[in-house]
Amino acid sequence: MTDTLVPANAEATDAPDQPVPETPDAPPAPAPVDNPKLPDPGVTSEKRRPIVAPWLRSRRDFAATVERSAGHAWYATAYHGLRAPVYALQLGMMAPRGAARLVADTNRWVWDREAAPLRDFAVRSEDAEEYMRLARLRAGRVRLRGLVTVVACVFGVGFALWLYVMAPAFLYVFAAGGVLTLGYFGQQPDAPVIGPAVMRTELQKLTGLIVLRALDSIGNAKISAAVKKGGDMNGMRFTSEITRDGPGYRADLDLPYGVVPEDVMEERQALASGLRRKLGCVWPSGDPAEHEGRLILWVGDKPMNETTKPAWPLLKDGQVDLFQPVVFGNDQRMRDMFVTLMFASVVIGSIPRMGKTFLLRLLLLIAALDPRAELYAFDFKGTGDLRPLEPVCHRYRAGEDDEDVLYVLHSMRELREELRRRAKVIRNLPSHRCPENKVTPALASDRSLGLHPIVVGFDECQVPFEHEKYGAELESICTDIAKRGPALGIVGMFATQRPDAKSLPPGISNNAVLRFCLKVMSHTANDMVLGTGAYKAGVRATMFTRSDRGICWMSGEGDDPVISASAFVDAPGAEKVAARARQLREDYGNITGHALGQGPADTASSDLLGDILKVVAANEEQVWNERVAARLAELRPDVYAGWKAENVTSALRPWGVKADQVWGTTDDGEGKNRRGIKRAEVVAAITRRDADRAAART
Repeated sequence: MTDTLVPANAEATDAPDQPVPETPDAPPAPAPVDNPKLPDPGVTSEKRRPIVAPWLRSRRDFAATVERSAGHAWYATAYHGLRAPVYALQLGMMAPRGAARLVADTNRWVWDREAAPLRDFAVRSEDAEEYMRLARLRAGRVRLRGLVTVVACVFGVGFALWLYVMAPAFLYVFAAGGVLTLGYFGQQPDAPVIGPAVMRTELQKLTGLIVLRALDSIGNAKISAAVKKGGDMNGMRFTSEITRDGPGYRADLDLPYGVVPEDVMEERQALASGLRRKLGCVWPSGDPAEHEGRLILWVGDKPMNETTKPAWPLLKDGQVDLFQPVVFGNDQRMRDMFVTLMFASVVIGSIPRMGKTFLLRLLLLIAALDPRAELYAFDFKGTGDLRPLEPVCHRYRAGEDDEDVLYVLHSMRELREELRRRAKVIRNLPSHRCPENKVTPALASDRSLGLHPIVVGFDECQVPFEHEKYGAELESICTDIAKRGPALGIVGMFATQRPDAKSLPPGISNNAVLRFCLKVMSHTANDMVLGTGAYKAGVRATMFTRSDRGICWMSGEGDDPVISASAFVDAPGAEKVAARARQLREDYGNITGHALGQGPADTASSDLLGDILKVVAANEEQVWNERVAARLAELRPDVYAGWKAENVTSALRPWGVKADQVWGTTDDGEGKNRRGIKRAEVVAAITRRDADRAAART
C-alpha cells in the first residue's frame, strides 16, 4: 500500500501528545508532501530594462520619430502662419477687453482684495487681535504693491518716450506686441482666437485596470475569478510595468493557473471590445520563452492594416543571398520580418483578393535579386500578375489553357531531370566539400557544378493539379520537388485560393517548411496551409478581416508562428526591381531560357529570332504580327501551331522587341495600321543575344 501525501501544514486529527496505536489493519500515518528542508532551485531570472530607449537605438524608429515631430511642427507653422493676419485683427479687437481686465486685476492686486474675506471673517467673529494683524499686513502689502505699480508706470512711460525719440520703429513693434498681448488676455476662455492646428482624438492610455477589465470581459471563468479576488491568489499578476512598444503598448502578465494564451486569443474580438479598440489593434500572444501561462498583450494605436508600413528595403537598392535571411515585411509593431528561402518549400493560401499573389511575387522578386538563382514563374490565373518577372525568368507562362499547362509540364520534366542530376553531383562530391549532402553557398557559387538556386513559383496551383490529362504527372513532379528539392537547392512555392486536399496535395502541404496563411474561412483550410493542429493551438487565420490584406500567419521561419504583413510592391515597383535584377544577372552572366527567348525543348523553338528572320524577307522593313504568326506556323507547325499576333508580341517582349502600329496592305490592297514589328529590331536582338551567350561562356 502506498503512502498518502498531504500538505505539511495539514491539521492532524489526533492530539499530538497521544500515541497512535498500531494495529495490523490500521493504515500507515500520512507523510507530509511539503518538506520544509527542501532547498530552493537556486535559479533566478532577471530582466534588465534597457538603458537607452528602444526608439533611440533603432535608426529607423529614431528617423520615424523625428520625421513625425518635424512634420507636425511644419504643419502647425504653415497652418498658423497663413492665418496670422486674421489672428492679429481678432486680437486687436479684443485688446480693449484685455486692457479693462488688466486694470481690474491690477487694482485688485494693489489693494489686496484677495485677503478681504479673511478680514471680513475677523470682523464677524469679533476677533480684534486677528483683525489688527491682518490690517497691518494689508497696509504693508498696499505700500509695496503701490510703489511697484508707480515705478512700473513711470519706467514704462519713460521707456516709451525714449523709444519715440531714439527708435520710433521699435516703439510701434512694442505697441503692436502690447495690443496683441492685451487681446490674448481679452479672449473668452471657451472661444480662443488661436486654436489647435491638429484636432487630436486621444486614445485611452493602456493601464492595468483597463487590461484586467478587458480580460474579465472575455468570459473565462478562471480569469474572472482571479480578477475579482485580486489576481495573486490564482497566480494572475503583471510581470512588468506596461510600456510603449513601437506604435502601441505592451503588457506582460501571468494568467491564472490552467489558463493559456490560446484561451485569450480565441476571444480576441471580445478582448478588443473590453479594451475599446478596433480588432486590428489587439494582438495577444504567448511567450514560450518564459512558460505556457505567460501572455503578451500588444495593443496598437491604429489597426495593423491602417498603420503606415516602412518601405521594403530592397525596393530601390540591394542584392540578395538566398542562403541568408531577407526582409519581406513587418509585424504588428512594424519591426522587420525575415524569411530564408533556401532549404524550404513554400505554401501560400488564402481566399481571393487578400494579397496571396502579391506575396508570391514578392518572394520571387527576392529570389530574382540573387543573380545566381534560376526562376520559374507560372501564373495560372492568367491575369499577368507575375509578368514583371518575365525578363529574369528561365521559364515563364501565364494562362490556363491546355497549351499553357503543357508548356509547364515540359518545363517541370526538365526540372525533374535537373533534380536527378543534382542528386548525382552531390553524391559524388567529397565529404569535405559537401559534409551535409546538401547545397551550400560555396557549391551554389561554383558554376562548374551547376548547383545554383532554382526557385519555382506556381500561382493558383490548383489549376495544373486538377488538369484531366497532365494533373497527375505535375502533382508527382511537384511533390518530388517539395520533398527532395530543398536539399538540392530547388525551392518550390505553391499559392492557392482553395487550400484543400485536391488543390494542395498532402505530399506538398505536409513537406512545406515555410507556410503563409492569409485570411481563410474555415479551420480545415487553416490547418491545410499552416499544418495539422494549428487551429486548435490558436494559430487562426480565420480571425483576419477582409480589410487585412497582406496580413498573414507565417510558420516555419522560427520556433513559433508569427503574424506578419508582407511589404507592398505594386506592379510598377516590381518592374523596377526586376529591371535591377536583370542588370545584376547580365553582370553575372546568368540570362537563360525564357529571358533569351528559349522555351522547353518539347514546346518551343530554340531560335525564335532566327525563325522570324527566315519568314520575314530582307526587303520587308516591317510586318504585321498576325502575318509573322501565320508564317511561323507554316515553317514549324509542331512548334508554332495555333500562334496568333499576341503570341508573337509576348514571345518577343523579353528580347526588347516591341510591337508598334506599322503600315501594311491587306490581300485586297487596302492600306492599314496594325500591330507589327520591324525586322531591324529583330536583327539587333539577335546581336544582343549572341553577345550575352558569348559573355556567359567566358
